[in-house]
Amino acid sequence: MRYVAVSALSHPGLIRERNEDSLVIGPWTLCATVTESPQTLVFPLGTPLVVAVADGLGGHPGGEVASALVVRRIASIGPALSSEDAVRDALNACNRAVYVAAGGDAGGELAAMGTTIAGAVVQPGSVLAFNVGDSRVFAASRDGLRQVSVDDSPPLAPGRRTTSLVTQCLGGTRTYRAIRPHVSAESLSPGDRYLICSDGLTDPVPTDVLDAVMLEHDGGRAVFELWKAAIEAGGPDNITLAVVRVTDE
Repeated sequence: MRYVAVSALSHPGLIRERNEDSLVIGPWTLCATVTESPQTLVFPLGTPLVVAVADGLGGHPGGEVASALVVRRIASIGPALSSEDAVRDALNACNRAVYVAAGGDAGGELAAMGTTIAGAVVQPGSVLAFNVGDSRVFAASRDGLRQVSVDDSPPLAPGRRTTSLVTQCLGGTRTYRAIRPHVSAESLSPGDRYLICSDGLTDPVPTDVLDAVMLEHDGGRAVFELWKAAIEAGGPDNITLAVVRVTDE
């Protein structure tokens, strides 16, 4: 029987006072809290399994509320996310739900709260990668990492490698704004791996370092070494990541 093993960790980093990231792995959610070491969950490959990271918007109220709301909603409908259209519909519904929870047009203390999201739905033979915002999904192979998500970010200024700005997210505005989720399908084979993470990993850690860690390590050890690299780079933001692997073992 084929299995999906998911190793994950969520940490506030060294600068932020609280963790505004949330994580969903199948029916399991980790919302705005801290794991001190990687956790690994194993599922039979069959029913669609969703793994996603939601990064609450910094500088806005209620980032942790928005990210938790979205991953809990995704967890509840995960087994139904069997097509690209189903994923798009779910993300559009999450966008509306964040806006409503923030008070809608009436506003309130949580007005303009928002979150990014990136993830993958694993099912027999295929993976549906998706994102809204700048959290990322990578396919990992012997040739290195290949980004399969699409950054919703403005063009980088000369000399800059990263930006904290996003061009779309779930919620994040005082008036309702429609989104255009990025969703793509890829074939899936035993041994395939995916890295899903918030920008708390990819902003401070260059891609060549991510490549080197993923080539040398797997599972919980890969997650730990990636987190360690982000911390050694200053840990400027919340760090949440998951490594997904399909195995026959």
